[in-house]
Amino acid sequence: MLERILRFAIHQRWLILLAVLGMAVLGVYNYQRLPIDAVPDITNVQVQINTEAPGYSPLEAEQRITFPIETAMAGLPNLEQTRSLSRYGLSQVTVAFRDGTSIYLARQLVRANRRIGRKHGQAVFHASLLRGAFI
Repeated sequence: MLERILRFAIHQRWLILLAVLGMAVLGVYNYQRLPIDAVPDITNVQVQINTEAPGYSPLEAEQRITFPIETAMAGLPNLEQTRSLSRYGLSQVTVAFRDGTSIYLARQLVRANRRIGRKHGQAVFHASLLRGAFI
């Protein structure tokens, strides 16, 4: 069987060469259409709320700003995790959502719930919109 394949390939070398060339052209064509990123985005969907609180100690920022925001975000759909950081004059809350959640939906949900959290303190009004995934 193998001998017959080799004999055919030797006798019909132009046909084999044409077939190999056709497969190479098809491979180059499909390679150019392949949607692969050089560095895939493996981060989860996160929305970050940065709130300035001038004159607040870390304890005051945690009690008056960070905790109420975390509480307001607690019931969001597709919520995976909430992290926070309180420093002098700064409160930072990061809300992480499950994979597959639209970043626009996540931002909309956080923005709507941030309005609820505003009643807990005036400093929440200073929350700033940073880039794409941050509020």
